[in-house]
This record gives sequence, C-alpha cells and structure tokens, in this order.
Amino acid sequence: MEQNTTKIQTLNDQASTLKKEEKDDLTIDFTTSSAISKVSVKFLVIYIPIFWFSGMLVGIYLYEYFKNLPPFTEDWIAWIPTLLFLPWAFFCCYMIFIIGCLIFSKLFLILINLIHNPKEGIFRAEKGDTDFEFWCLRREIKKLVLWLMRNCPLPWVDAAAFRWFGVKIDFSSHLQDSWCDVEFIKFGRKVMIGQGAVVMSSMVIGKYLIIRKVIFGDYTVVGGQATIAPGTITGTDSLLGAISSTIFNQILEPGWIYFGIPSIKLKPNELATNKTILKRIVDEEKKIEMEHDIVSK
Repeated sequence: MEQNTTKIQTLNDQASTLKKEEKDDLTIDFTTSSAISKVSVKFLVIYIPIFWFSGMLVGIYLYEYFKNLPPFTEDWIAWIPTLLFLPWAFFCCYMIFIIGCLIFSKLFLILINLIHNPKEGIFRAEKGDTDFEFWCLRREIKKLVLWLMRNCPLPWVDAAAFRWFGVKIDFSSHLQDSWCDVEFIKFGRKVMIGQGAVVMSSMVIGKYLIIRKVIFGDYTVVGGQATIAPGTITGTDSLLGAISSTIFNQILEPGWIYFGIPSIKLKPNELATNKTILKRIVDEEKKIEMEHDIVSK
C-alpha cells in the first residue's frame, strides 16, 4: 500500500514538473520591438559599416556643396547664397543618410540571405539555432532603416521601405502608425491597417520561433489596436474590428466582419455590397451620395 502511494506521489510530481516545463516553454518572452528580450551585441555590430558608408555619402555631398567657395575673409558675399540654402542642404544630408542606410542595409541583407535563405516554419528560439540567429540578424538590420524611415517627414517613404525589403505592397494600401513585420507578408489592393495595429508574420513564444506568411486580400480593413498573428489569411472585403486578434493560421472569409479575442464571425460586411456610399463634408455640413463599382469576389 505504501509502495503504491509512493508511486502515485512520484507520478504526480513528474506530471507537475512536465506541466511547469511546458508552461515555461510557451511563456511569451518579449515586450520590445526587437521581438526578443535580449539582443546580442554581435547583431548590433552590423550597424557600424552601414552608418560609416552612409556617412561617407553625406561627407561627399557636403564637400561638393562647399568646395568652390573662396575663404570667408576674402569674399564673404559669395557665401550668402550658400548660407541661405544651408537648411535645404541639411535636409538633403538627412535624406542622403537615410537612402544610404537603405541601400547598404539591402546589400547586407542580400549577402545574408545568400548564406541562409529565410523560410517559414517553427524553430527553436535559442542561441545556436541557425534559423533563429539569422532571423534576429535580419530583424535588427531592417528595424534600423524602418525606424529612420518612420521618422522621415515624407509620408510615403515607409511604404517604399517595405517594398524595398520584399513586402508585397503597393501605394494604394495604408499602414501608417501601425507596426508591421518586413518579411513573408503580402498586401492586396487598398488594404487599410488601423492605427496601433500589429501585423506579425513571426513571433517568439517561449523557446519557439514561429514564422508563417500573412496574406491580406483586396479591400481588407484591420481596425486600430488589432493584432494579426502569423499565418493569417484575409479574404476580399473582410474586416477585423478594433482591439481584436486573430489566432495562428486563422482564415477570415471574404465579405465578413470579425471581432473579439480571438476573433470570430460577427456579421456579413454589408457595406462591401452597397453601391451607394455617403460622403460627408464636415466644414460645410453637407452630405453627398456617391456610387462606386462593386468588386466581384
């Protein structure tokens, strides 16, 4: 009797240990835009040559800008046009630096992808795993350039940066003020991602890295503060409500509105089949009815 009790206690202890290990394996381990809680210094070293070569381009531009000027003490009048356009020159330096970072980052990414081609799957999120190490390196390089582009005063440059890094998106889609991954994502026409939304084609859950392609159908709308999980596929005219979230590999059917955490079908998207839309001019307090073509699914 005592032996049976001891065996049962041992089995219970083993079960508790397994549950704890599984729970630890699946614990979310990131809260930063780096997608990992600790970034190795070796990934940040790649910034040095990118900054160096981009800075050289800025130096060449400034040399050409000032090289034909005489000494200031001999002919100060010749300096007047140069000084008047100095703010424009500083803006050009800023844009040249950003474009330089964009070009040299792309060159490094091409080299990195030749060494190890990115692929979808579920991998171990630990040092020594090739897929995880190269994924971290790709993200750190792209994050640098996207941060610079997002702070640029020109509103369309972030979409250009996403296209430059391989995201299939045209300029009819909108994702400003949202957070979006930069690989394994495909946008249809006129897709709108709301403010504060998060689009993830990859994520780290505990000890696992998950990479799955995300596809947005034409005229998809994602509400503000919503979360798109890896592997999500949205149909034409589908809509995900604000503060909602999809699950791994979820498919949103065409012409439906989804809402909730996790998102479920709420009701058909009737506006997608309505030819008449109402345009409001707030300042003039006017309402104008307009007709538009319905896109067949």
